[in-house]
Parts: sequence; C-alpha cells; structure tokens
Amino acid sequence: MEQKASGNQVQLNNYKIPGMRGPRNRGREVEKPKEGRKTLKRLLTYFGKELKMMIALLAAVFIIVICSVYAPRLQSNAIDYIAAGQFSMLTPVLLMMTGLYLVNSVCTFIQTRFSAILSQRVVKKMRQDLFQSIVNLPIKYLDSHPHGDIMSRMTNDVENISNTVSQSLSSLFSGILTIIGTVIMMLALCPQLAILSCTTVILTVLATKGLSAAMRKFYRKRQELLGVLNSQVEEMVTGYKTVVAYNRQDMVCTEFDKTSDELTKVGIIAEILGGSMGPVMNVINNVGFVIIAAFGGYFAVKGIVSIGTISAFIVYAKQFGRPIDEIAQIYGQIQTAIAGAERVFAIMDHEREDKSGDKLITSDSPVITFKNVNFSYQEGKQVLYDFNLEVKGGQKVALVGATGSGKTTVVNLLIRFYNIDSGEILIDGVNIKDIDIADLRKNTAIVLQDTVLFADTIRNNLLYSNENATEEEMVEATKMSNCDSMIRRMPEKYDSMLSASGQNISQGQRQLLSIARAFLAHPKILILDEATSSVDTRTEKKIQDAMVNLMKNRTSLIIAHRLSTIQDADCIVVMDQGKIVEMGNHDELITRKGRYYNLYMTQFAGQET
Repeated sequence: MEQKASGNQVQLNNYKIPGMRGPRNRGREVEKPKEGRKTLKRLLTYFGKELKMMIALLAAVFIIVICSVYAPRLQSNAIDYIAAGQFSMLTPVLLMMTGLYLVNSVCTFIQTRFSAILSQRVVKKMRQDLFQSIVNLPIKYLDSHPHGDIMSRMTNDVENISNTVSQSLSSLFSGILTIIGTVIMMLALCPQLAILSCTTVILTVLATKGLSAAMRKFYRKRQELLGVLNSQVEEMVTGYKTVVAYNRQDMVCTEFDKTSDELTKVGIIAEILGGSMGPVMNVINNVGFVIIAAFGGYFAVKGIVSIGTISAFIVYAKQFGRPIDEIAQIYGQIQTAIAGAERVFAIMDHEREDKSGDKLITSDSPVITFKNVNFSYQEGKQVLYDFNLEVKGGQKVALVGATGSGKTTVVNLLIRFYNIDSGEILIDGVNIKDIDIADLRKNTAIVLQDTVLFADTIRNNLLYSNENATEEEMVEATKMSNCDSMIRRMPEKYDSMLSASGQNISQGQRQLLSIARAFLAHPKILILDEATSSVDTRTEKKIQDAMVNLMKNRTSLIIAHRLSTIQDADCIVVMDQGKIVEMGNHDELITRKGRYYNLYMTQFAGQET
C-alpha cells in the first residue's frame, strides 16, 4: 500500500485553513460549504442538546442589549434636566443609569461564561461523535485519504466551530437586536434625524463590500504562500538527513527565501487592506456624527429636538454602526465554521466498516481457503487474479515474490481490512463475511514490517494484544521473542516508557517487542509480514527457533523477502503480479529451477531482489 501524505494546517489571522503537503496545495482556495443550509441545520441540532444553556445565554444577551439601548435615552433625559435646571429630577435618572450599567456588566460576565461553556460542550460532543466515526471507518478510507487531513478535521475544523460558537453566536444575536433596538429608539426620539443617520449605512455597506473583496484576494494568496512555505519547512525537517547528505542546504535556503519574500510582499498588502477597515469605518462614523451635529443643531434651533436628544443620537449612531461591522466580520467566520462542520459531518456520514457476521472460530488450528479471489484497490487496477490457496490447519505457509506481487494484499483480505471483489475466503469452511469480525481479529495475530508502538510503558504495549495476560505469560512471551534480556537492561525494566512510535529504542528492538506482543495474544492464526526484516542475523536465528515452538498447531502465513527464513515452511507460494506461479516446499522448488530458484540464487549471490 502506498504511503499517504500528511496534512498541514495553515493559520491565518483568527482562523485556520486545512491544507495538504507540497505542490498539490498551490492555488487551492479556501473551502466554502457546498450545502450551507443543510449543514447549519444539522449543526444546530448540537445546540438543541444544550437548550437550557442556549436560553440562558440568549436571555443574558437580550438584557445586555436592553441596557445598551435604553441607557442613551436616560443620558438624554439627564442632559435635558441639567439644561432646564431641574436638578431634583436628575438623581433618580442617574441612579437608574448606574443600575443599568451594573446589570449590563453582570450580564456581560454571564454571557462570556455561558458562551465558553456552550462552545466547549458542543465541541466535546462533536469530537466524541467524530472520533467514534473515525475508529469505525473502513481501512480503505484511511488508506485513501491523507492522515493529516483527517486529523485536521478533528482539531482544526472542530476548533473553528468552537471559536465561532464562543465568539460569534452571541455577537450575531446581540448585533441584530442592537440594530433593531437602536433604530426603534432613534425613530421614537426623532424620525427625521433617524432617517438622516441611516444614510451612513449605505456608505458602510459599500465600503465593507469593496474592502472585503480586495482583502479576500490577498488573504487567499497569502494562505497559498503560507501553505507552500509550511510544506518547504516540513519537508526540509523530515528529510533533513537527505538534505545534508547531498549538501543541498543552500538550495533549500534559496527556495525558502524566494517564497518568504513573496509572502512578505503579499502579507504587507493584506495587512494594509485589513488595517484600513477600521479607519474607513471611523471616517464613515465621523460623517454620521457631522450629519447628526449639523441637522441636530438645526432641529434644536427649530425646537424639534432637545440638546439631550442630539447627545443620545450621537451615541446611537456609534452603537448602530458597530454591530454592522461586527456582523460583516462574523459572516466570514460563520462560513468558515460551516465549511469545517461540513467536512466533519462528511466523515460522520461515511459508510462504516462492515462488521457483519456472528459465527465464531472454534478450531485451534483452522483451515484457511482462498477460492477464485479477485481484488483491486482501485477500479480498473486489479491486484489479485483468480487466487486459489488452501492453508491446512497447523500448516506454515510462506508467500514470496517481488514487491507489488500481492503478498500483503492476501493478508489484508484475510483479516477483512478490505472486502474482495469476487470469490470466497473460508476459515474451516465458513465464509469470513459470516464470521464475527471481533472474533476473527481476536484469534489472529499480525506482525507488520512497520512496527507500531505507543507512547506508553513496555508493559502496556505488550498487554495491548491481551490485557488479561498474567505477568508470567508476558515474561514467557518476551523470552520466546528474545527481548526479555533487553527489557531488563532498561532502567525501569517492563515499566520503562517508550516515546511516540518507540523512537527511543532501535528498529530491531521495536520489531522484537511487536513479535512478543503477537506471542502474548495466543493466536489461532499467525501472520508475519516481514517480521524479521529489521533484526540482525543472530537475533533472527533466535527468533526463528522461538517461532518453531510458537507455530506448532497454529495456522501460519509468513511474508518474507529473506528466503533463508522460510526454508522450513510446509509450503512456499511464489507470487507474481497477483497470481500464483509456483508452489511447493523449499527442496521441491529448488529442484524445479523455476522462479523461486532464481530468487533464491540471486539472494545467495548477495544481489538485491
């Protein structure tokens, strides 16, 4: 199976854009939701599960808006009382204003707290549902999608949703209510001045639309360049040994500098455009203040409005423009969040792994039969052609052949990582589709060429295959795999911590631990895929001796390039381009002087196969 590229995440301003490695990311635009309404409706179902918190949050926002909208009216009354010399009426108004501001402050604190709680609860539920979906995805999906992209949906896209909920939801609701309340108050105070004040809305909309279009162009370009730059850094770091070995430091620095210079130029323009939004909005707001001051003064002279009303209009004009700017910015964040939610739901809605079957493996040495099996990973690119093979109970069968001949595919099909296109795979005469998949994998132990160890203790890594194993069984398994002495030389012995993927021990030691883990599973079917490829010859011989005991009365499949390790196999199956070209034991195949003989003599001569 081919390796999959990792995904990167490129952060830009207050949101992140999921990307992919290398040149494939160039020219890629920001993702937008394809079915925005459908996705938004589904996203709101998560909020429905937190209905009480939602109601409390919206109630707090509503009270904040009431206080914000009504306070300028009280301020207007206070100014009018001062102007009229009615100081006895001033005290109650000031007390009411103080009370409003206190209530506003308390509700603002409640809003912030409830927004944080709501966002984290929604995100927690989404992450749980997404992780549950990921662990039940078919292997085919994980093999055909970049792992980094899948991870970015769990972290990056869900985090976008969290930020939108905590920052934008209450702001959007507050902004809409503020605009409505402000317009109502302005019309109630002076309809003529209210209509004149609203003319600045047209300027605000036009300016926001023009600047946003220009900003999107350069922000998109900056995202693309950030993706390229990020890819260059990642590839240099992961391939650093190769860079140094070929003395290409100057070349990678030149490429980095070139991209960095272009990013700097685009970044400067993007920041200038982004930074101009505030000053432009201030100019428009100031125009609004001029309109209010000029016409308000005229109306005051005519006796249409009071001085306090003009003061209130100045506050309302500012209060009216702010939510319009916020909603324009929030809209982009909401679009980003919906696009992320769409990607998250795409995984949740993907077809789950087929776990049908209710029969169990009862035999201690099951018989495995492949009947006329055809299979292709991708349509039109067949891997196995009419594959027929019977592995008798307790038999040790080795699969050999050139890379890409289909050896590992046979194993993938046996443990139902993939479903066959046609034909049958039987265990003791029962189709594996009818066998409970958990029982199938419980009774099958597999050791891969690429070892997988977790950032945990050696003990827990070994017990991963059989958590109910005793201490004696674990020690016996490590002795059989020739790694007990290696473990006991470590500072904490079996409680020694391994780093991620076991990077703090050698490749050979990692291979030994993975073999010990397979031993501990007490499998009925044993699969070894290049299990001894990363150990030295002396250790390999000891492992082979241990395997002789381990494979007694167990059905075993061995995939090997080192032909010296499978000479004692009951049957050697030689594969080429998805077909069986030879079968027999070592002596028989050597006598025939066919494909196996050529492979063996090539290795014996010390040449690469």
